[in-house]
Amino acid sequence: MRVSEYYKLGRTQPTLDFVDVDVETDTPVYIDPSTLKNLPDEWSSQCHTMLSTFFHSVVDAITHGDPHRLRELLVRLQEPNETHFGLSKGKSRGRGLGPYLVQRISKNLTVSKAAETGLLEDLEDTALFIEGIGKDIISDVTTNIIRGMLISYTQSMASMYGMELREGINSGLVWNPSACEWEEGNTRMLVPLSNPLLLVPKVIVRHDLHLTKEDYFRNHLAPTLQDEELDNPSSKLVQTAKSGRKFVTKIDVELEYGGGKEKMVDLSVTRPQVFHAYKEQKRKKPSHPLDHDELSQATGTKPVNYRNLLKAVLDTPPGTENATEYHHRVHGVLSAIFYPWLTYPIVEHPLDQARKRVDITYTNNATDGFFGWVMRQGHPSSHIFVECKNYHSELGNPELDQLCGRFSPLRGKVGLLLCRSLAEKERFLQRCRDAALSRHEFVLLLDDDDLSTLVDEVVTANTPVDPNELDNEEQERPYPGEFRLLFERFRKLVS
Repeated sequence: MRVSEYYKLGRTQPTLDFVDVDVETDTPVYIDPSTLKNLPDEWSSQCHTMLSTFFHSVVDAITHGDPHRLRELLVRLQEPNETHFGLSKGKSRGRGLGPYLVQRISKNLTVSKAAETGLLEDLEDTALFIEGIGKDIISDVTTNIIRGMLISYTQSMASMYGMELREGINSGLVWNPSACEWEEGNTRMLVPLSNPLLLVPKVIVRHDLHLTKEDYFRNHLAPTLQDEELDNPSSKLVQTAKSGRKFVTKIDVELEYGGGKEKMVDLSVTRPQVFHAYKEQKRKKPSHPLDHDELSQATGTKPVNYRNLLKAVLDTPPGTENATEYHHRVHGVLSAIFYPWLTYPIVEHPLDQARKRVDITYTNNATDGFFGWVMRQGHPSSHIFVECKNYHSELGNPELDQLCGRFSPLRGKVGLLLCRSLAEKERFLQRCRDAALSRHEFVLLLDDDDLSTLVDEVVTANTPVDPNELDNEEQERPYPGEFRLLFERFRKLVS
């Protein structure tokens, strides 16, 4: 039974910000710590600080020969069943991060030259160089270290969706990045079927780690070794083609140099530039979040249906009495079409019997597409604000001022104002343009017709291309995240 089913959320995976795991069994995805380094939002930044301080504490203990401190740091690592990630058959039971494995990992870290030579820089590097550590262990360790942030995130999602939190539940060990020590206490947690549950943002999960031993050796170390062998007159790996050209095959290099992770350490310590170049390449090209289809397959849920989500919005009768339903449905369709560029939604509660409301705030994590473009233009947009107006009547200055009143240079000055229809649409668009030109506050109006156009574009952008039809297309297809309607509307605000 999925989280959405257990708590009767009436939501599908594409409309949820977290992974909709089964509350009893495991879902085959993992947390990759490198994603937290590359995301610009405050939550991810705090997680990265936790990971960085913990790992540096471990490396310091090794380099200073302090086995007691190392044991204190590592022995606290537990089997984190709360996320329901991994490949366990039947009920979730962790993936073996128990006392024996922790002791073995501790020994491998201590004897490896990777730590003492400074080769290890981040937690994810251990998957390349330390025996016994793979994506499952990296994900487990990451969960332990950022447990405090996951608890905070879970509490936020529970509050937004009305999921019951139980008081007085032991938090498990939580890493304190200031004191560099483990702490624990009681807190509020979700407890379905008598077991605590931690929700995880879907934007930070992957099928595999961004850094892998196979990729590092085959695509980075091996080419360097091939060049070295070609430059070595006595090399036994060099072959000569009929044309006289000398070459070394990658297969021969793998047979000669391939091996365990300690071999990777030896090869990398003497060629530090190769490893640093590999890390820099990965930093510049971070892994992509799982898309809707990949998440659907991983969770065993239905694929995204943008048109059904749109239909739910369009079928909502206008009027104050349906404002809450309209707001929830808009939240659903926007969360689906704007993922993974906009994440971590905060949905406010209705005020004064739903006559007033401040609706949705998204965190802008985009590096490409429309929302990445807005950021690069220098417009404050770390958060994108959304107001929903399910009115029969026209919009005027009060509605525009309400949204602009939420703007600030730190929070952001870009927002979406959704409504049903406007008889004097051009007049209101001019008001938006006045606000942009005079106050640098950018409000993008979306009525039902605009939302339909936006969904049509998203469907087209995410539909596989038939190579036979490419030459017949009159204009270039939109790409995911481009949101041409928003771009054109923004352009008209400032032109």
